[in-house]
Amino acid sequence: MWNTVVIERLNPSPRQLKTIKKKMNKDVSLVQQLALLKKEYEYEKQTFQHDTEMMGIDRKVKRGDCWFPITVGRSYYNSLDRFVVEIMRPSGTDIEHNFEYGRQVCFFSQDGAGLLHYLSFQATVSYAEADRMVVELPGEGALAQLQSLERAGVQLHFDDYSYRVMFDALHHVIEAKGNRLAALRDMFHSAAPVSWGAESAVPLRLPWLNASQEAAVRDVLRAKDVLIVHGPPGTGKTTTLVEAVSEVLRREPQVMVCAQSNTAVDWMCQQLADRGISVLRIGNPSRVTEAMLANTYEHRFESHPDYPDLWQVRRGIRQLYSLPRKGRGENFHQKIARLRERADELEMRIRHALFDQSRVIACTLTGAANQLLAGQHYHTLFIDEAAQALEAACWIPLQKADRVILAGDHQQLPPTVKCAEAMRGGLSRTLMEQVAHCKPEVVRLLRVQYRMNEALMRFSSEWFYHGQLEAAPEVRNRSLLDYIDDPLVWVDTDQVHLEGEAVPEADNEGVVLNHEQFVGSSYGRINKREAELTMQTLKAYVERMGRHRLLEERVDFGIISPYRAQVQYLRGLIKRDAYLRPLRAQITVNTVDAFQGQERDVVMVSLVRANEAGQIGFLSDLRRMNVAITRARYKLVILGSAQTLCKHTFYKKLFDSCQHV
Repeated sequence: MWNTVVIERLNPSPRQLKTIKKKMNKDVSLVQQLALLKKEYEYEKQTFQHDTEMMGIDRKVKRGDCWFPITVGRSYYNSLDRFVVEIMRPSGTDIEHNFEYGRQVCFFSQDGAGLLHYLSFQATVSYAEADRMVVELPGEGALAQLQSLERAGVQLHFDDYSYRVMFDALHHVIEAKGNRLAALRDMFHSAAPVSWGAESAVPLRLPWLNASQEAAVRDVLRAKDVLIVHGPPGTGKTTTLVEAVSEVLRREPQVMVCAQSNTAVDWMCQQLADRGISVLRIGNPSRVTEAMLANTYEHRFESHPDYPDLWQVRRGIRQLYSLPRKGRGENFHQKIARLRERADELEMRIRHALFDQSRVIACTLTGAANQLLAGQHYHTLFIDEAAQALEAACWIPLQKADRVILAGDHQQLPPTVKCAEAMRGGLSRTLMEQVAHCKPEVVRLLRVQYRMNEALMRFSSEWFYHGQLEAAPEVRNRSLLDYIDDPLVWVDTDQVHLEGEAVPEADNEGVVLNHEQFVGSSYGRINKREAELTMQTLKAYVERMGRHRLLEERVDFGIISPYRAQVQYLRGLIKRDAYLRPLRAQITVNTVDAFQGQERDVVMVSLVRANEAGQIGFLSDLRRMNVAITRARYKLVILGSAQTLCKHTFYKKLFDSCQHV
């Protein structure tokens, strides 16, 4: 039981403290999450402050957390009457960045001595592309400060917004009494039974879905409280969700769709829009395309017939405020009041029209706290990527819903938790896991996968899904080559020599000393020799298949590593390799986390770890490895030190399942 000292460390208000103490016996797990979330918040804040003070610009740029130098472009008031400015970085860089909608940023300048000087204000990213982003400033005065800088840069700032809305959500859930939110809270954290509609009341035939997908859609319609759609890799989770949303909309006027990331929200929006369903995207998309922008609230707002009138009224207000105080006249305040009243009237009219015309309201989990959604309520809420979201984040949109459909795979990437103490305390345990544990009867497993041939699928199915997956007939035996091509290969980097390599250092048994290097907490580890072997293996496979054929058929490659340092080193090798230049557009190199939800024809995984002690660090997070080994459609090549990795049962079994090189 949590004692008073622990509770008081959360710094709740007196009223909240009283409520929490009253409910301790009932909602211990939620109170615990509040404490753990506080630890995660403090840890991340302190880490950010330390990195800001100690980390140089070049390193921040390489991490994707900073643009330097920048060019300041045009400034304007957007459709929501927010003052924004365009920011550009030098084009041609291949460094991916972490700037996206809603992230907080700060600006700085660098003097001749290399010292950084930060401006006093923070700004918010409105949307970001590869080399351009639009940033919301606190006012025109901030722009003047920014324009006065000679060598300016922008970097991510510690963003406490997501924490604030998660804290608020948990407090509301804990305090809820006698309403639907309280009922869902008690149901999800106990063995209380869930309610179902009659199966006979849901006549449904969807022959384009497989049996498990159809059953999941049918039960989405029957569930009155909660349902989990468990979608292992390649089983058509998005297809099932889109079909479920479509069927629910035959029975309800509107639903809400959320996900942890902007990318997942964008993907769902695109799939629903392609079905002809009217989607209103709250928050700007990460994939800034015309199709995606057309669904955003801002774009639809600007396209409304009343918007020109609203723009003129807002312009009139700004012109009045620009007048010198002596020239404003006696009726200045009356004019301002009338114009503001008119602006509010027009804005509310447009807002109501946009929401009334939309069947799906889509946003991220934290985006559900947007003021645009204040007072909105939905019978059904869909949460995609639920296995990657903290429970606290899921409660943000859940406050607006009567029932929830959770979709994801708890055997793939978990939520990101950086504080070790919070991780040990169980902060990473998701709402999806919590509900699945208390109520296994609400879980619907999608069993047929359409990505991998059977040989590629078998190990993941047996280890993570109790052997319940089956390959669809159309992918079961497919291969890129007409003759026998082993789909699952392990290149033992202890045994394979580089071409042209001098006799490598070896131990007494002739095993090559293949060492990793630690390059910092932000980048992790690197194994340059293994990276070279990865390139050698890639080019050998290209030569075997024929480069011209690969170009004609647009065969794509994914090179995955758990460590950022290895990813960056591999990118550099590919960029400098003349032989691979024609294929460069077909080769993607990235971390495991970045490959979540993606697939490629051929995938190579560089595991990096190689040491005499058999230490594998966070490679022991097997869910991350499940993502890595399930991205390939036709062929998977794993490169790693068998001597190091096979001390772990998982990797020993994986090694035994592969052909060896």
